Amino acid sequence: MSLRKSKLDLLVRVRYSNPLPAPPYPPKLLDITTNPLRYAQPAFINAITNDTPLPMIIDAECGMPLDLGRWECLWEEDGNDTTLNPDPDNLPSLDPKDRFLLSDPSASAAPYPNGPTISGTLSPLPPHVPWLRKTEYLSREGVQRTSSHESKQVLQPIDVSHEAQLCTIEAGFAACTSLDLITLSHPNKAGVTAVESYEVLPDADIWANAYDLFRFSERPGERPADTEDPRLDCAILRPMESDGDHFLAYYLTKEDADALEFKEERLAPKGGDENGSTAFHFIRDYETVKIEQEVPNEFLLLLDNGDTGERRPGAYYKNIERKMTLKKKRMNQSDTYADKWQVVHISHVPMSSEEIDERNDALSEVVDPLYLFSRDAEGEVDADGEVDVGGIEMGAEGGAEGGIMAEIF
Repeated sequence: MSLRKSKLDLLVRVRYSNPLPAPPYPPKLLDITTNPLRYAQPAFINAITNDTPLPMIIDAECGMPLDLGRWECLWEEDGNDTTLNPDPDNLPSLDPKDRFLLSDPSASAAPYPNGPTISGTLSPLPPHVPWLRKTEYLSREGVQRTSSHESKQVLQPIDVSHEAQLCTIEAGFAACTSLDLITLSHPNKAGVTAVESYEVLPDADIWANAYDLFRFSERPGERPADTEDPRLDCAILRPMESDGDHFLAYYLTKEDADALEFKEERLAPKGGDENGSTAFHFIRDYETVKIEQEVPNEFLLLLDNGDTGERRPGAYYKNIERKMTLKKKRMNQSDTYADKWQVVHISHVPMSSEEIDERNDALSEVVDPLYLFSRDAEGEVDADGEVDVGGIEMGAEGGAEGGIMAEIF
C-alpha cells in the first residue's frame, strides 16, 4: 500500500459563489442574533443596499396625506375660517402634550428641554452636552447641579484677626479635653467604636534617624516564601555603580543566630571594644523601579501606653523620607563593578563629635522650643528646607550632596 499522495489535476481550485436570495420582506424586520459590533462598520450595509430595490412610487401628496375636506372655509365663499385663523384675543385651549413647544429655552438655566415628564413639568438637560455622552452621566450631573444650586448659600466673611485665630485654637483644645469616646464612630465600619485616645507626638527617640521604605517585587533572600526568615529585618542595602548604572547590593547573614545576636546588640550595645563584628554575605543586586522623593501621608507610628514610665502615653510618629520599589537586577557577566564586596563586616563603634553634633541638630527640631528662632538667626530658611548661609546654599542636612547615593535617590 502506497502512502504517497496523488497530485491535484487542477492548478487552481474552482470556487462557485452561492449568494443568498433577497429576503421576502424589508431587512430591518429581521432578527439576527450576532455581535452588534459588526454593524458599526460602514461597509456592512453595502451589500444590502445594492440588493434592495428602492420603491420610487410617490403619490400626489408626497406620502403625507392631508384631508382638506375638514375645513369648509376652503370650499365655501363665506365659510368660517376661525379654525384655521383663530382670534389672537380668544385662543383655543392647547393640548397638554404640546405645551412644552411654547416654552422659552432662553428663560431656563438649561436651554435644552427634553420634553414633558409624567408630571407635566420640564426635565432640562445640562448645557454643553458633548457628543456621544452616556445618558446616566447626564442624569447624574443634572441631579448634582440641582442639589448644588439649592444648597448654595452666601458665604459669610471669615474673621482672620489674631484674636479670632487664638479663639479657634483654644476651641480645638477644649474639644480634645472634653472628648467622649462613646460618641465617636468609625467612618467606614459600622459598629466599631473607639476604646482609648492618644496624643499624637513626634518620637524624639528616633527623630534624628532617616527612614526609607523599600518595597520588593518579590520576597528577598534565597529561602521559600512559606519559610520564616528572621534575617530579613536586619539586611543591608549598599549603593553600587557599574558602567554608569546605579543599583543596590543586598546582604544577609548566613545563619539565623547571627541575625538574632546582631539585633540584640543593636538594641543594647555593649560599652568599649567588646562589640564583635557580624558578617553579612552578598545575596544579589536590586535595581530601583520607582522612587518617591516626598512621602507626605505615610509615617512610622508607635502606640506607647506608658508602661515603662520613660515617657507619657501617646501615639509617637516619625516621617518617612523616601519610598522606593525594587526589583531583581539581571545578572550580566560583562558588568564591571567599581568595588564589589562579597562579605561586609558590621560592628558598633562610638559616634564621632561631628556625628553627635549632626544628630543633636536634627533632634533639636522636636525637643528645642526655640528651634525655629535659632534657624532664622543663622540664615533664611526657604520653603524647601534649604538654608542660605553666607551666600552658599546648603541642603537641609547641612552636608554636601553628591556621590552614588545622591545619584540613586
